[in-house]
Amino acid sequence: MEHSTLIFWIGTIVFIGTYVLIASEKVHKTVAALLGAMLMLIVILPGPGHSGGSHEEAAEPVAVEAPAAVAEQVPAAVAEQAAGAQAKAAEALAETEQALADATGPSEIERKAGLYDKLDTFARYSNFDVVFTLAGMMLLVNLLSGTGLFQYVAIRCAKLARGLPIRTMILLVFATAFLSAFLDNVTTILLVAPVTLLVCNELDVPPVPFLMAETMASNIGGTATLIGDPPNLIIGSIADLNFMDFLVNLTPFILVLMVIYCICLWVYYSKRMRVTVEKRALIMELDERAAITDRGNLIRGGIVMILTILGFLVHGAVGLQPCVVAMSGAALALCICKVDVDHALEKIEWSTLFFFMALFIVVCGASECGLMDKIGSFLSLMEGWPVPVVVLVIMWISAIAAAVMNNVSFTAAMVTVVATFISASPAFRGNEACSELLWWGLALAVCLGGNASLVGAAANLVTVGIAGKNGHSVSFTGFLKYGVPVAVGSMVLASIYIMARYFLFCA
Repeated sequence: MEHSTLIFWIGTIVFIGTYVLIASEKVHKTVAALLGAMLMLIVILPGPGHSGGSHEEAAEPVAVEAPAAVAEQVPAAVAEQAAGAQAKAAEALAETEQALADATGPSEIERKAGLYDKLDTFARYSNFDVVFTLAGMMLLVNLLSGTGLFQYVAIRCAKLARGLPIRTMILLVFATAFLSAFLDNVTTILLVAPVTLLVCNELDVPPVPFLMAETMASNIGGTATLIGDPPNLIIGSIADLNFMDFLVNLTPFILVLMVIYCICLWVYYSKRMRVTVEKRALIMELDERAAITDRGNLIRGGIVMILTILGFLVHGAVGLQPCVVAMSGAALALCICKVDVDHALEKIEWSTLFFFMALFIVVCGASECGLMDKIGSFLSLMEGWPVPVVVLVIMWISAIAAAVMNNVSFTAAMVTVVATFISASPAFRGNEACSELLWWGLALAVCLGGNASLVGAAANLVTVGIAGKNGHSVSFTGFLKYGVPVAVGSMVLASIYIMARYFLFCA
Protein backbone atom coordinates (compact mmCIF):
# COMPACT_ATOMS: atom_id res chain seq x y z
CA MET A 1 0.00 0.00 0.00
CA GLU A 2 1.36 3.42 -0.99
CA HIS A 3 2.24 5.89 1.76
CA SER A 4 -0.37 8.47 0.62
CA THR A 5 -3.09 5.81 0.59
CA LEU A 6 -2.12 4.64 4.07
CA ILE A 7 -2.20 8.23 5.36
CA PHE A 8 -5.63 8.72 3.79
CA TRP A 9 -7.12 5.69 5.49
CA ILE A 10 -5.55 6.47 8.86
CA GLY A 11 -6.89 10.04 8.71
CA THR A 12 -10.31 8.83 7.64
CA ILE A 13 -10.52 6.29 10.46
CA VAL A 14 -9.44 8.87 13.05
CA PHE A 15 -11.90 11.46 11.72
CA ILE A 16 -14.90 9.13 11.58
CA GLY A 17 -13.97 7.50 14.88
CA THR A 18 -13.80 10.89 16.60
CA TYR A 19 -17.23 11.90 15.35
CA VAL A 20 -18.74 8.54 16.30
CA LEU A 21 -17.38 8.93 19.84
CA ILE A 22 -18.76 12.47 20.07
CA ALA A 23 -22.21 11.41 18.80
CA SER A 24 -22.36 8.29 21.02
CA GLU A 25 -21.74 10.30 24.22
CA LYS A 26 -19.95 7.24 25.63
CA VAL A 27 -16.96 9.53 26.13
CA HIS A 28 -17.12 13.23 26.98
CA LYS A 29 -17.12 15.17 23.71
CA THR A 30 -14.03 17.17 24.69
CA VAL A 31 -12.06 14.02 25.52
CA ALA A 32 -13.12 12.43 22.22
CA ALA A 33 -12.08 15.52 20.26
CA LEU A 34 -8.72 15.77 22.08
CA LEU A 35 -7.95 12.11 21.37
CA GLY A 36 -8.70 12.61 17.69
CA ALA A 37 -6.63 15.80 17.60
CA MET A 38 -3.60 14.12 19.19
CA LEU A 39 -3.74 11.24 16.70
CA MET A 40 -3.97 13.70 13.80
CA LEU A 41 -0.99 15.69 15.12
CA ILE A 42 1.11 12.56 15.68
CA VAL A 43 0.36 10.75 12.43
CA ILE A 44 -1.12 13.11 9.82
CA LEU A 45 -0.38 16.78 10.31
CA PRO A 46 3.11 18.17 9.53
CA GLY A 47 4.96 19.32 12.61
CA PRO A 48 8.52 19.94 13.80
CA GLY A 49 9.34 16.24 13.56
CA HIS A 50 7.91 15.80 10.07
CA SER A 51 9.85 16.36 6.88
CA GLY A 52 8.62 19.22 4.77
CA GLY A 53 9.83 22.21 2.88
CA SER A 54 9.99 25.70 4.31
CA HIS A 55 8.63 28.86 2.80
CA GLU A 56 12.03 29.65 1.36
CA GLU A 57 12.28 26.27 -0.32
CA ALA A 58 8.79 26.61 -1.74
CA ALA A 59 9.64 30.02 -3.11
CA GLU A 60 12.69 28.86 -5.09
CA PRO A 61 12.09 28.81 -8.84
CA VAL A 62 12.23 25.46 -10.54
CA ALA A 63 14.14 25.23 -13.78
CA VAL A 64 12.47 23.11 -16.41
CA GLU A 65 14.59 21.85 -19.29
CA ALA A 66 13.03 20.90 -22.60
CA PRO A 67 13.70 17.38 -23.87
CA ALA A 68 16.66 17.16 -26.24
CA ALA A 69 14.53 15.98 -29.16
CA VAL A 70 12.33 19.02 -28.85
CA ALA A 71 15.26 21.38 -28.40
CA GLU A 72 16.87 20.19 -31.59
CA GLN A 73 13.72 21.02 -33.53
CA VAL A 74 13.72 24.66 -32.39
CA PRO A 75 15.45 26.90 -34.95
CA ALA A 76 18.63 28.52 -33.66
CA ALA A 77 17.39 32.05 -34.42
CA VAL A 78 14.18 31.48 -32.52
CA ALA A 79 16.05 30.01 -29.59
CA GLU A 80 18.47 32.96 -29.58
CA GLN A 81 15.58 35.48 -29.63
CA ALA A 82 13.79 33.65 -26.85
CA ALA A 83 16.96 33.52 -24.74
CA GLY A 84 17.54 37.23 -25.26
CA ALA A 85 13.96 38.11 -24.35
CA GLN A 86 14.13 35.91 -21.30
CA ALA A 87 17.40 37.53 -20.18
CA LYS A 88 15.93 41.02 -20.58
CA ALA A 89 12.79 40.06 -18.67
CA ALA A 90 14.83 38.54 -15.88
CA GLU A 91 17.04 41.64 -15.72
CA ALA A 92 14.02 43.96 -15.58
CA LEU A 93 12.39 41.84 -12.91
CA ALA A 94 15.55 41.83 -10.84
CA GLU A 95 15.86 45.61 -11.10
CA THR A 96 12.22 46.06 -10.05
CA GLU A 97 12.59 43.72 -7.09
CA GLN A 98 15.81 45.44 -6.01
CA ALA A 99 14.16 48.86 -6.23
CA LEU A 100 11.23 47.68 -4.13
CA ALA A 101 13.55 46.05 -1.62
CA ASP A 102 15.62 49.21 -1.32
CA ALA A 103 12.51 51.37 -0.91
CA THR A 104 10.43 49.28 1.42
CA GLY A 105 12.63 46.53 2.84
CA PRO A 106 11.24 42.97 3.09
CA SER A 107 7.85 42.51 1.43
CA GLU A 108 4.70 42.19 3.51
CA ILE A 109 4.26 38.62 2.33
CA GLU A 110 7.82 37.69 3.29
CA ARG A 111 7.42 39.39 6.65
CA LYS A 112 4.19 37.52 7.43
CA ALA A 113 5.71 34.25 6.20
CA GLY A 114 8.63 34.76 8.55
CA LEU A 115 6.33 35.42 11.49
CA TYR A 116 4.21 32.43 10.53
CA ASP A 117 7.25 30.14 10.53
CA LYS A 118 8.14 31.29 14.04
CA LEU A 119 4.77 30.23 15.40
CA ASP A 120 4.46 26.97 17.21
CA THR A 121 3.65 24.59 14.39
CA PHE A 122 0.59 23.09 15.99
CA ALA A 123 -0.96 26.51 16.68
CA ARG A 124 -1.66 26.83 12.96
CA TYR A 125 -4.32 24.16 13.02
CA SER A 126 -6.80 25.82 15.42
CA ASN A 127 -9.10 28.72 14.56
CA PHE A 128 -8.28 31.05 17.44
CA ASP A 129 -10.57 33.75 16.09
CA VAL A 130 -13.51 31.54 17.05
CA VAL A 131 -11.94 30.32 20.32
CA PHE A 132 -11.07 33.78 21.66
CA THR A 133 -14.39 35.27 20.56
CA LEU A 134 -16.17 32.62 22.61
CA ALA A 135 -13.81 33.11 25.56
CA GLY A 136 -14.32 36.88 25.59
CA MET A 137 -18.10 36.63 25.45
CA MET A 138 -18.11 33.95 28.17
CA LEU A 139 -16.22 36.31 30.47
CA LEU A 140 -18.63 39.17 29.79
CA VAL A 141 -21.71 37.01 30.32
CA ASN A 142 -20.34 35.54 33.54
CA LEU A 143 -19.71 39.03 34.91
CA LEU A 144 -23.26 40.13 34.07
CA SER A 145 -24.87 36.92 35.32
CA GLY A 146 -23.51 37.63 38.81
CA THR A 147 -25.53 40.84 38.94
CA GLY A 148 -28.95 39.13 38.64
CA LEU A 149 -29.79 40.90 35.35
CA PHE A 150 -31.09 37.82 33.56
CA GLN A 151 -33.24 36.69 36.49
CA TYR A 152 -34.71 40.20 36.56
CA VAL A 153 -35.62 39.91 32.86
CA ALA A 154 -37.34 36.54 33.32
CA ILE A 155 -39.40 37.63 36.34
CA ARG A 156 -40.31 40.87 34.61
CA CYS A 157 -41.58 38.91 31.59
CA ALA A 158 -43.82 36.77 33.83
CA LYS A 159 -45.26 39.87 35.52
CA LEU A 160 -45.86 41.65 32.19
CA ALA A 161 -47.88 38.59 31.16
CA ARG A 162 -49.94 39.06 34.35
CA GLY A 163 -49.44 35.41 35.25
CA LEU A 164 -51.21 34.06 32.16
CA PRO A 165 -49.27 30.91 31.14
CA ILE A 166 -49.34 31.36 27.36
CA ARG A 167 -48.40 35.04 27.57
CA THR A 168 -45.62 34.16 30.00
CA MET A 169 -44.33 31.52 27.61
CA ILE A 170 -44.35 33.92 24.64
CA LEU A 171 -42.51 36.64 26.53
CA LEU A 172 -39.93 34.21 27.92
CA VAL A 173 -39.43 32.79 24.44
CA PHE A 174 -38.83 36.25 22.98
CA ALA A 175 -36.49 37.17 25.84
CA THR A 176 -34.53 33.94 25.33
CA ALA A 177 -34.25 34.50 21.57
CA PHE A 178 -33.07 38.08 22.05
CA LEU A 179 -30.46 37.12 24.66
CA SER A 180 -29.26 34.23 22.50
CA ALA A 181 -28.53 36.60 19.63
CA PHE A 182 -25.77 38.18 21.73
CA LEU A 183 -24.87 35.49 24.26
CA ASP A 184 -23.86 31.85 23.99
CA ASN A 185 -26.96 29.63 23.75
CA VAL A 186 -25.86 27.37 26.57
CA THR A 187 -25.28 30.34 28.85
CA THR A 188 -28.70 31.76 27.99
CA ILE A 189 -30.42 28.50 28.91
CA LEU A 190 -28.43 28.23 32.15
CA LEU A 191 -29.65 31.71 33.10
CA VAL A 192 -33.29 31.49 31.99
CA ALA A 193 -34.19 27.88 32.85
CA PRO A 194 -33.98 28.13 36.68
CA VAL A 195 -36.27 31.17 36.71
CA THR A 196 -38.64 29.39 34.32
CA LEU A 197 -38.87 26.49 36.75
CA LEU A 198 -39.66 28.95 39.56
CA VAL A 199 -42.42 30.65 37.52
CA CYS A 200 -43.94 27.32 36.45
CA ASN A 201 -43.92 26.10 40.03
CA GLU A 202 -45.77 29.23 41.17
CA LEU A 203 -48.31 28.87 38.34
CA ASP A 204 -48.59 25.09 38.88
CA VAL A 205 -48.11 24.34 35.16
CA PRO A 206 -45.79 21.72 33.61
CA PRO A 207 -42.38 23.31 32.97
CA VAL A 208 -41.24 21.00 30.13
CA PRO A 209 -43.22 22.81 27.38
CA PHE A 210 -41.76 26.12 28.60
CA LEU A 211 -38.21 24.74 28.66
CA MET A 212 -38.56 23.14 25.23
CA ALA A 213 -39.98 26.33 23.73
CA GLU A 214 -37.11 28.36 25.18
CA THR A 215 -34.54 25.88 23.89
CA MET A 216 -35.94 26.10 20.35
CA ALA A 217 -36.00 29.90 20.69
CA SER A 218 -32.37 30.00 21.81
CA ASN A 219 -31.27 28.10 18.70
CA ILE A 220 -33.47 30.20 16.41
CA GLY A 221 -32.43 33.51 18.00
CA GLY A 222 -28.77 32.51 17.93
CA THR A 223 -28.99 32.17 14.15
CA ALA A 224 -29.52 35.92 13.78
CA THR A 225 -25.98 37.13 14.49
CA LEU A 226 -22.33 36.20 14.09
CA ILE A 227 -21.85 35.61 17.83
CA GLY A 228 -25.27 34.10 18.54
CA ASP A 229 -24.41 30.49 17.75
CA PRO A 230 -20.96 28.82 17.46
CA PRO A 231 -21.66 27.49 13.92
CA ASN A 232 -22.09 31.09 12.77
CA LEU A 233 -18.69 32.00 14.18
CA ILE A 234 -17.10 29.13 12.27
CA ILE A 235 -18.88 30.04 9.02
CA GLY A 236 -18.12 33.74 9.42
CA SER A 237 -14.44 33.04 9.99
CA ILE A 238 -14.08 30.80 6.91
CA ALA A 239 -16.33 32.83 4.59
CA ASP A 240 -15.04 36.22 5.81
CA LEU A 241 -18.52 37.40 6.86
CA ASN A 242 -18.71 40.00 9.61
CA PHE A 243 -21.29 40.87 12.26
CA MET A 244 -23.11 43.37 10.05
CA ASP A 245 -23.35 40.81 7.24
CA PHE A 246 -25.25 38.45 9.54
CA LEU A 247 -27.34 41.29 10.96
CA VAL A 248 -28.45 42.47 7.51
CA ASN A 249 -28.90 39.09 5.84
CA LEU A 250 -30.26 36.79 8.58
CA THR A 251 -31.73 38.91 11.39
CA PRO A 252 -34.83 40.13 9.45
CA PHE A 253 -35.72 36.56 8.50
CA ILE A 254 -35.16 35.30 12.05
CA LEU A 255 -37.48 38.02 13.39
CA VAL A 256 -40.21 36.85 11.01
CA LEU A 257 -39.53 33.23 11.94
CA MET A 258 -39.81 34.04 15.65
CA VAL A 259 -43.17 35.74 15.12
CA ILE A 260 -44.48 32.70 13.24
CA TYR A 261 -43.07 30.38 15.91
CA CYS A 262 -44.80 32.32 18.69
CA ILE A 263 -48.10 32.28 16.79
CA CYS A 264 -47.81 28.49 16.55
CA LEU A 265 -47.09 28.27 20.29
CA TRP A 266 -50.13 30.43 21.02
CA VAL A 267 -52.42 28.32 18.84
CA TYR A 268 -51.19 25.05 20.32
CA TYR A 269 -50.90 25.93 24.03
CA SER A 270 -53.46 28.70 24.65
CA LYS A 271 -56.25 26.26 25.54
CA ARG A 272 -54.01 23.67 27.16
CA MET A 273 -52.81 25.82 30.06
CA ARG A 274 -55.16 27.17 32.71
CA VAL A 275 -54.33 28.66 36.11
CA THR A 276 -56.38 30.00 38.98
CA VAL A 277 -56.57 33.66 39.94
CA GLU A 278 -54.75 32.84 43.17
CA LYS A 279 -51.79 31.37 41.30
CA ARG A 280 -51.57 34.41 39.04
CA ALA A 281 -51.57 36.63 42.11
CA LEU A 282 -48.50 34.81 43.46
CA ILE A 283 -46.58 35.70 40.32
CA MET A 284 -47.57 39.35 40.61
CA GLU A 285 -46.17 39.37 44.15
CA LEU A 286 -42.66 38.45 42.96
CA ASP A 287 -40.22 41.37 43.24
CA GLU A 288 -37.95 41.45 40.20
CA ARG A 289 -35.84 44.20 41.79
CA ALA A 290 -34.77 41.77 44.50
CA ALA A 291 -33.07 39.71 41.78
CA ILE A 292 -30.50 42.50 41.23
CA THR A 293 -27.66 41.66 43.60
CA ASP A 294 -24.92 44.01 42.36
CA ARG A 295 -26.19 47.26 40.87
CA GLY A 296 -22.71 48.78 40.48
CA ASN A 297 -21.34 45.93 38.39
CA LEU A 298 -24.62 45.81 36.48
CA ILE A 299 -24.14 49.40 35.32
CA ARG A 300 -20.45 49.01 34.54
CA GLY A 301 -20.84 45.60 32.91
CA GLY A 302 -23.89 46.76 30.97
CA ILE A 303 -21.95 49.70 29.52
CA VAL A 304 -19.11 47.39 28.48
CA MET A 305 -21.56 44.95 26.88
CA ILE A 306 -23.16 47.78 24.87
CA LEU A 307 -19.71 48.99 23.75
CA THR A 308 -18.78 45.42 22.77
CA ILE A 309 -21.93 45.00 20.68
CA LEU A 310 -21.20 48.35 19.01
CA GLY A 311 -17.71 47.02 18.33
CA PHE A 312 -19.18 43.99 16.61
CA LEU A 313 -21.35 46.25 14.46
CA VAL A 314 -18.34 48.14 13.09
CA HIS A 315 -15.57 45.53 13.29
CA GLY A 316 -15.76 44.74 9.59
CA ALA A 317 -15.51 48.41 8.59
CA VAL A 318 -12.49 49.11 10.78
CA GLY A 319 -10.69 45.85 10.04
CA LEU A 320 -10.85 44.20 13.46
CA GLN A 321 -11.35 40.48 13.98
CA PRO A 322 -14.35 39.45 16.17
CA CYS A 323 -11.95 37.94 18.72
CA VAL A 324 -10.26 41.34 19.19
CA VAL A 325 -13.62 42.96 19.92
CA ALA A 326 -14.71 40.22 22.35
CA MET A 327 -11.42 40.07 24.23
CA SER A 328 -11.22 43.87 24.41
CA GLY A 329 -14.67 43.94 26.00
CA ALA A 330 -13.69 41.19 28.44
CA ALA A 331 -10.45 42.97 29.40
CA LEU A 332 -12.27 46.28 29.93
CA ALA A 333 -14.93 44.58 32.06
CA LEU A 334 -12.29 42.91 34.23
CA CYS A 335 -10.61 46.30 34.67
CA ILE A 336 -13.64 48.32 35.75
CA CYS A 337 -15.90 45.72 37.40
CA LYS A 338 -15.21 44.81 41.00
CA VAL A 339 -14.75 41.06 40.65
CA ASP A 340 -12.30 38.36 41.63
CA VAL A 341 -10.38 37.90 38.37
CA ASP A 342 -9.28 34.35 39.19
CA HIS A 343 -12.86 33.37 39.98
CA ALA A 344 -14.13 35.02 36.77
CA LEU A 345 -11.58 33.09 34.69
CA GLU A 346 -12.49 29.83 36.42
CA LYS A 347 -16.11 30.21 35.28
CA ILE A 348 -15.15 30.17 31.59
CA GLU A 349 -16.38 26.98 29.94
CA TRP A 350 -12.90 25.63 29.28
CA SER A 351 -14.20 22.24 28.16
CA THR A 352 -16.10 23.95 25.34
CA LEU A 353 -13.05 25.94 24.24
CA PHE A 354 -10.81 22.87 24.24
CA PHE A 355 -13.50 21.01 22.31
CA PHE A 356 -13.39 23.67 19.59
CA MET A 357 -9.59 23.75 19.44
CA ALA A 358 -9.36 19.98 19.16
CA LEU A 359 -12.16 19.77 16.62
CA PHE A 360 -10.43 22.26 14.32
CA ILE A 361 -7.28 20.11 14.47
CA VAL A 362 -9.27 16.97 13.62
CA VAL A 363 -10.79 18.70 10.59
CA CYS A 364 -7.36 19.98 9.47
CA GLY A 365 -6.07 16.41 9.66
CA ALA A 366 -8.98 15.18 7.54
CA SER A 367 -8.20 17.88 5.00
CA GLU A 368 -4.46 17.08 5.03
CA CYS A 369 -5.02 13.39 4.33
CA GLY A 370 -7.37 14.15 1.42
CA LEU A 371 -10.66 13.10 2.99
CA MET A 372 -12.27 16.51 2.54
CA ASP A 373 -11.39 16.48 -1.15
CA LYS A 374 -13.06 13.09 -1.45
CA ILE A 375 -16.19 14.35 0.29
CA GLY A 376 -16.16 17.48 -1.86
CA SER A 377 -16.01 15.34 -4.99
CA PHE A 378 -19.48 14.03 -4.15
CA LEU A 379 -20.77 17.60 -4.34
CA SER A 380 -19.31 17.80 -7.84
CA LEU A 381 -22.08 15.39 -8.89
CA MET A 382 -24.35 18.46 -8.69
CA GLU A 383 -22.26 20.28 -11.28
CA GLY A 384 -24.58 21.80 -13.85
CA TRP A 385 -27.58 21.78 -11.54
CA PRO A 386 -29.43 25.09 -11.05
CA VAL A 387 -27.87 27.18 -8.25
CA PRO A 388 -30.98 27.27 -6.00
CA VAL A 389 -31.35 23.48 -6.27
CA VAL A 390 -27.71 22.99 -5.23
CA VAL A 391 -28.14 25.33 -2.26
CA LEU A 392 -31.37 23.68 -1.12
CA VAL A 393 -29.91 20.17 -1.39
CA ILE A 394 -26.86 21.16 0.68
CA MET A 395 -29.14 22.91 3.18
CA TRP A 396 -31.39 19.93 3.83
CA ILE A 397 -28.50 17.44 3.95
CA SER A 398 -26.72 19.75 6.40
CA ALA A 399 -29.82 20.17 8.58
CA ILE A 400 -30.25 16.40 8.88
CA ALA A 401 -26.55 15.85 9.52
CA ALA A 402 -26.48 18.62 12.16
CA ALA A 403 -29.36 16.94 14.01
CA VAL A 404 -27.54 13.61 13.97
CA MET A 405 -23.94 14.73 14.59
CA ASN A 406 -24.36 17.99 16.59
CA ASN A 407 -24.39 21.24 14.64
CA VAL A 408 -21.00 22.51 15.89
CA SER A 409 -19.16 19.29 15.05
CA PHE A 410 -20.76 19.05 11.63
CA THR A 411 -20.16 22.71 10.77
CA ALA A 412 -16.46 22.50 11.64
CA ALA A 413 -16.09 19.81 8.97
CA MET A 414 -18.63 21.07 6.44
CA VAL A 415 -17.21 24.58 6.01
CA THR A 416 -14.06 23.13 4.46
CA VAL A 417 -16.10 21.04 2.03
CA VAL A 418 -18.29 23.99 1.04
CA ALA A 419 -15.29 26.31 0.60
CA THR A 420 -13.64 23.73 -1.69
CA PHE A 421 -16.86 23.26 -3.64
CA ILE A 422 -17.28 27.02 -4.15
CA SER A 423 -13.71 27.39 -5.43
CA ALA A 424 -14.13 24.47 -7.85
CA SER A 425 -17.65 25.16 -9.17
CA PRO A 426 -17.98 27.55 -12.16
CA ALA A 427 -21.48 28.53 -10.99
CA PHE A 428 -20.19 29.75 -7.61
CA ARG A 429 -16.53 30.63 -8.23
CA GLY A 430 -16.25 34.37 -8.83
CA ASN A 431 -19.98 34.86 -8.23
CA GLU A 432 -20.10 36.56 -4.84
CA ALA A 433 -23.92 36.65 -4.65
CA CYS A 434 -24.28 32.91 -5.26
CA SER A 435 -21.38 32.05 -2.93
CA GLU A 436 -22.89 34.07 -0.08
CA LEU A 437 -26.27 32.49 -0.78
CA LEU A 438 -24.72 29.09 -0.13
CA TRP A 439 -23.08 30.30 3.10
CA TRP A 440 -26.36 31.81 4.35
CA GLY A 441 -28.16 28.59 3.50
CA LEU A 442 -25.59 26.56 5.43
CA ALA A 443 -25.83 28.87 8.47
CA LEU A 444 -29.61 28.57 8.56
CA ALA A 445 -29.50 24.81 8.06
CA VAL A 446 -27.04 23.91 10.80
CA CYS A 447 -28.52 26.29 13.40
CA LEU A 448 -32.18 25.46 12.73
CA GLY A 449 -31.51 21.77 12.08
CA GLY A 450 -29.90 21.54 15.51
CA ASN A 451 -33.39 21.90 17.03
CA ALA A 452 -34.49 18.51 15.72
CA SER A 453 -32.81 16.17 18.18
CA LEU A 454 -31.44 16.01 21.70
CA VAL A 455 -27.83 15.91 20.42
CA GLY A 456 -28.36 18.51 17.67
CA ALA A 457 -27.20 21.46 19.79
CA ALA A 458 -25.46 21.88 23.12
CA ALA A 459 -28.36 23.96 24.48
CA ASN A 460 -30.67 20.98 24.00
CA LEU A 461 -28.54 18.75 26.22
CA VAL A 462 -28.26 21.45 28.88
CA THR A 463 -32.03 21.96 28.99
CA VAL A 464 -32.76 18.26 29.33
CA GLY A 465 -30.12 18.01 32.06
CA ILE A 466 -31.67 20.86 34.05
CA ALA A 467 -35.16 19.39 33.62
CA GLY A 468 -33.96 15.95 34.77
CA LYS A 469 -32.32 17.37 37.90
CA ASN A 470 -35.64 18.95 38.83
CA GLY A 471 -37.66 15.76 38.36
CA HIS A 472 -38.90 16.35 34.78
CA SER A 473 -37.36 13.69 32.56
CA VAL A 474 -37.23 14.20 28.78
CA SER A 475 -36.22 11.18 26.70
CA PHE A 476 -34.53 11.21 23.30
CA THR A 477 -37.81 10.35 21.53
CA GLY A 478 -39.67 12.79 23.76
CA PHE A 479 -37.40 15.58 22.57
CA LEU A 480 -38.02 14.58 18.95
CA LYS A 481 -41.74 15.28 19.42
CA TYR A 482 -40.92 18.89 20.25
CA GLY A 483 -37.88 19.40 18.04
CA VAL A 484 -38.68 17.78 14.69
CA PRO A 485 -41.83 19.84 13.92
CA VAL A 486 -39.98 23.06 14.80
CA ALA A 487 -36.89 22.11 12.78
CA VAL A 488 -38.87 20.99 9.71
CA GLY A 489 -41.15 24.03 9.79
CA SER A 490 -38.17 26.36 10.21
CA MET A 491 -36.30 24.70 7.35
CA VAL A 492 -39.30 25.03 5.03
CA LEU A 493 -39.47 28.76 5.77
CA ALA A 494 -35.67 29.05 5.42
CA SER A 495 -35.86 27.35 2.02
CA ILE A 496 -38.49 29.84 0.88
CA TYR A 497 -36.29 32.68 2.10
CA ILE A 498 -33.24 31.35 0.25
CA MET A 499 -35.27 30.96 -2.96
CA ALA A 500 -36.52 34.54 -2.61
CA ARG A 501 -32.95 35.78 -2.10
CA TYR A 502 -31.81 33.90 -5.19
CA PHE A 503 -34.40 35.44 -7.48
CA LEU A 504 -33.83 38.90 -5.98
CA PHE A 505 -30.03 38.98 -5.97
CA CYS A 506 -28.60 36.08 -7.97
CA ALA A 507 -30.90 35.22 -10.88
